[in-house]
Amino acid sequence: MDRGMDRVDVTKRSAIMRSVRQKDTGPELALRKALHARGLRYRLQAKELPGRPDVVFRRRRACIFVHGCFWHRHGCPKTTTPKSNEEFWNSKFQANEARDRRAVEALLADGWRVATIWECGLKGKADPGACADYVVRWLDGGDPTGEYPPPTSVSR
Repeated sequence: MDRGMDRVDVTKRSAIMRSVRQKDTGPELALRKALHARGLRYRLQAKELPGRPDVVFRRRRACIFVHGCFWHRHGCPKTTTPKSNEEFWNSKFQANEARDRRAVEALLADGWRVATIWECGLKGKADPGACADYVVRWLDGGDPTGEYPPPTSVSR
């Protein structure tokens, strides 16, 4: 069976994909810890809100999505596309992006402010404290949307 350029077999790839967490990810935990250290209190995984935001500040009517760069197509170097089964992956990524847009539009229409925090701003050599400082400034400001760090590619 030809799997293109995939370096692992189907069973191993399936196990890897099953292990991808949907909540309490490393980047989420890093952001939450940094926000808490700054005295901010919040709710998690608001199931009743569109898109189920990761961090919610109810009194401020503000919420945050912590997105993986690969899955949600940030445009940074982590935004790769697998070479095998490209049609499947492109369809998957387009659906993810459309779902993200719908959630943000619905939240904004309902009077919520929405920020997107990308994993590359929280992992590796990134400083979660700088990200938390951005969130504090965004919460204190009046912008309806925010993004940290901004996308690095010209097209998304």
